[in-house]
Amino acid sequence: MGNVVGIERARRAIRTYSMLERAANLDFEIRREGAREALDLPHRHEYFQIQVNLAGDTTQHIGATVRPFNEGMVSFVLPYRIHWVPHPPGSRYYIISFGQRFLRPDLDTDPLDLEDVPLERAPELAPFILQDVLDFPLDGAERARALALCEAMQEENRRRGFYSMELIRANLLLLIGLVCRRHQDAIAGKAVEQTARRGRRDAMARVMRHVREHLAERLSLEDAAAAAFLSPNYLAHLIKKETGRTFVELVTERRMERAQELLVNTESRVSEIAHASGFADEAYFSRRFRQLVGQSPLAFRAAARRQGALGHDNPRQ
Repeated sequence: MGNVVGIERARRAIRTYSMLERAANLDFEIRREGAREALDLPHRHEYFQIQVNLAGDTTQHIGATVRPFNEGMVSFVLPYRIHWVPHPPGSRYYIISFGQRFLRPDLDTDPLDLEDVPLERAPELAPFILQDVLDFPLDGAERARALALCEAMQEENRRRGFYSMELIRANLLLLIGLVCRRHQDAIAGKAVEQTARRGRRDAMARVMRHVREHLAERLSLEDAAAAAFLSPNYLAHLIKKETGRTFVELVTERRMERAQELLVNTESRVSEIAHASGFADEAYFSRRFRQLVGQSPLAFRAAARRQGALGHDNPRQ
């Protein structure tokens, strides 16, 4: 129990930074190591970030993934993705931060939904989206080119004169393009997987919407498959792969969730709740409810309401 509480506290403590807090400008910033105190805990920020590792092998934590971040590698972090790079003493690197409008003024996608953007629509997002499954090392000549691009961006950012921001954006896209061209085969392979994952996710969303809308009716695998534009055999395989359950188990779980909600929030009789949750027979519903929840429907209702009353009388508990 203590470990669970500690993990939850750590999750809540993860801080989200804005450009205002971590940069001198709100649109674009580039700096070397030591220019600003490094963040030594997992965090996230509202903007994009690229790190170019010039010296000092380490690791990078991206979401729940830990990947190597060695000399000559480039790291890409999407907005709001939890990350952390513990740089050892003597490390040398560039950190580049910029907003979504600076990178793609025409891209009106919510920052939280960027991982779902098809790569053919915004190919420059590829290394950001795939960072948790790919590494992006550069060879000697490519490293020199990346360093030259960083130096050019730093100089223009310092100058901030006529056409400086356009030149910075051009060099930023050249840096991203350098990495994408170097790793194009790996990116293409992962992009196919991303498209497949998105297709599976969309299909599951259609299935769950169909189940939710017809929960009080007879639900069949064949009807759900037709709603998702899939064959019944493929849908059965997809549900098992994505949820670990059969179609019948998934439907039963959703029906029990609705029954619990109705027991707590309405005065309906058990027979009425059984029918509203898709069970034609009250006795069968009560038996299945006891098997899956551990108590009868009426006992569940009474316990939930006692708990609610205690919480109302003792709001600090």
